[in-house]
Amino acid sequence: MEDILTVFKASQICNVSPKTIINWIESGHIPAYKTVGGHRRIKKDDLEAFMRKQGIPIPDTEPEDVKKRILVVDDDPIIVETIVQALEEDAFDYEVISASDGFEAGLQVNHFKPHLLILDIMMPDIKGYEVCRKIKTGEETKDTKIIVLSAYLDEEKFAKMKEYGADVCFSKPLPLAQLKGEVARLLGLEE
Repeated sequence: MEDILTVFKASQICNVSPKTIINWIESGHIPAYKTVGGHRRIKKDDLEAFMRKQGIPIPDTEPEDVKKRILVVDDDPIIVETIVQALEEDAFDYEVISASDGFEAGLQVNHFKPHLLILDIMMPDIKGYEVCRKIKTGEETKDTKIIVLSAYLDEEKFAKMKEYGADVCFSKPLPLAQLKGEVARLLGLEE
């Protein structure tokens, strides 16, 4: 077990939700500090001391590192930064990378093997329908969840995107809280 833990990692060790860990921190039961970016961090020794005091069994082995990988594909650097920052600040400890064009996105899908793809389908070199179809029919990528973003899609085109494999479609400007909720739900992390 590493010496400094994220809220998500602590929740895995205690077998409770990340929100429960945050509640324990806020009520003073577990000492923690915040990083410059506002993320809570817990010393392993402090968590173990709390677990002993509360009679929570301490696992012999560290939980498997199940960091969910997310690829954000958009050619607008401001949108990419906004989404990446919002997801990195989430309690679920995602590993988030981005791509700014279709070619880079293709390489990252093969190399990074994301669990979830957030895709702007109105980029010059991306055919959204084709990307969704390719990912959902690929043997290694068929379980990848896809969230489609677009400033120019209507309900009919969103329905067509879903036919081709998109799991969720959002119009821009982006409702960040809703996006974060959908990401957690699609990855099976929501309580």
